[in-house]
Amino acid sequence: MNPDGKRLFNIIVLGFGFMFMFTAFQTCGNIEQTVIKSFNSTEFHGSGYTSMAIIYGVFSASNLIAPSVVALIGPQLSMFFSGLLYSGYIAVFIYPYTSSFYIGSVLVGIGAAVLWTAQGNVLAINSTDATIGRNSGIFWALLQFSLLFGNLYIYFAWHGHVHITDKDRQTVFISLTVISLVGCFLFFLIRNPDTDRDQSDASDSQLQAESSESNSSAPRSSLCSQALDAFVKACKMFVTKEMLLLSVSIGYTGLELTFYSGVYGTCIGAMTRFGQDAKSLIGISGICVGLGEILGGGVFGMLNKCNRYGRNPVVLLGLVTHFLAFYLILLNIAADAPIAPEAGTDLRSYITPSVGVAMFCSFLLGLGDSCFNTQLLSIIGFLFRDNSAPAFAVFKFIQSIMAALAFFYSNYLLLHWQLLILVLTGFLGSLTFFMAETVAASGRRESDYDSI
Repeated sequence: MNPDGKRLFNIIVLGFGFMFMFTAFQTCGNIEQTVIKSFNSTEFHGSGYTSMAIIYGVFSASNLIAPSVVALIGPQLSMFFSGLLYSGYIAVFIYPYTSSFYIGSVLVGIGAAVLWTAQGNVLAINSTDATIGRNSGIFWALLQFSLLFGNLYIYFAWHGHVHITDKDRQTVFISLTVISLVGCFLFFLIRNPDTDRDQSDASDSQLQAESSESNSSAPRSSLCSQALDAFVKACKMFVTKEMLLLSVSIGYTGLELTFYSGVYGTCIGAMTRFGQDAKSLIGISGICVGLGEILGGGVFGMLNKCNRYGRNPVVLLGLVTHFLAFYLILLNIAADAPIAPEAGTDLRSYITPSVGVAMFCSFLLGLGDSCFNTQLLSIIGFLFRDNSAPAFAVFKFIQSIMAALAFFYSNYLLLHWQLLILVLTGFLGSLTFFMAETVAASGRRESDYDSI
C-alpha cells in the first residue's frame, strides 16, 4: 500500500473504531437520564446530568496529563485502554449502583481525555496541509454514523413503551457494551504512516507516538522527558494568540454538545403532548441529529467544496443553523421539559407541539454542530500540526469543562435560559473564530491552504 493509501486507511479505521464506540456511548448519554427516572430500585439515587457533569469535569482536568500518557504509550494503546473505560461505564447500567455509577463517571472522564488527545494525534500524523480538511470530514462523518445505529435500535426497542422496565434496560445496555468493545479492538488495525524509515515489519502493528522518534528500546528517562515535554507544551499552547481566539468557539461546542446529546432528548421524552411514543422519539431525535452531522461532515469534508473561501462560511452556516433550531425549540418545547419528572410535563409551549418540528430541530442541531467541529478540527490540525497532541488536549480541555458546566446547570435552568446561554456564546464564538481564521490565513499565504 502506498503512503497516501496507508494514511487514508488509518483515518477510515479510526473513524470506524469511534463509530462503534460512540454508537454505544452517545446512545447511552442520550437515554440515561430517561432510564434513571424509570429505575424500580429505590436504592439508586444517581442523576444522568450529574454523571455527565462529572465526566466532563474530570475530562477537562485530565487533558492536562493526556499528552503525557499518549507520549508514553503511543496513541494506539491510549485509544484501546480508554475505550475499555468507556465500555465499563456503559456496563454499569446493566446492574446499576450509585457508587459504581459515579466511579465509572470519573474513570470515563479520564479515559475520554486520553482517547481524544490520541485521536487528534492520529488525525494529524496521517494528514498533510492538503489533506487535513478531507480527513477531518471523513472522520467526523464516520463518527456521527454512531447516532444513527444506536438510536434506531432504541426506537424499535422502546416503541410504545410508557415505562422502561429492568429487562428493557438490561437488553439495551448489554448490546451497547459489546458494540463498544468491538470499537476498542478495531484500533489495532491502525498502521504506522511513517514510510521514510524501513521499519514496516515491526511498526505496522504498533503506531508510535508523534513525539517519539526513538525505537522501543529508548530508556525510560527519555520517555518521562517526552511526557513532561508534552505537558509543558500543552500549558504553553493554551495561552497562544490562536488558541485564545479559538477558545470561545471551542467552549460553545461544549455547551451545545450537552444540549443536543443529553438535554434535548430528555425534553422530547418529557413532552406528554407528543403522545405515548414520546420516549421512543428520543431515538428518532438522535437519528436526525446524526443525519445532520453526517451531511455536514460529508459536504464540508469529503467533498471539500469550500477550500477557496476558507472556513468562515461554514462556521457562519453553522451559527445560522443553530439559531434557527434554538428559535423553533423555544416555540415548540415546554419551558420546564429539561427538569420534568418521569411523568412528563403538561405545560404548554408557544405553539401546538409538533413532532415534525422537533425532529427538524434535531437535524439542524446536528448540521450546525458538524459545521463548527469540522472547522475546529481542521484549523487546529493546520495551525498546530507539529504539536498536535498538546493542541488537541487543550481543545478537549476547553470543550469538556464547558460541557461539564452545561450538564450542571441543566439540572436547574428552564429551557429558555439554556437557549439564551447558547445564543450568546455561539455569537461570540463565531466572531473569535473569524479572527483566528484571519491569523491562520495571513500566516501561511504562500502555502496550499486547504480547509473544509
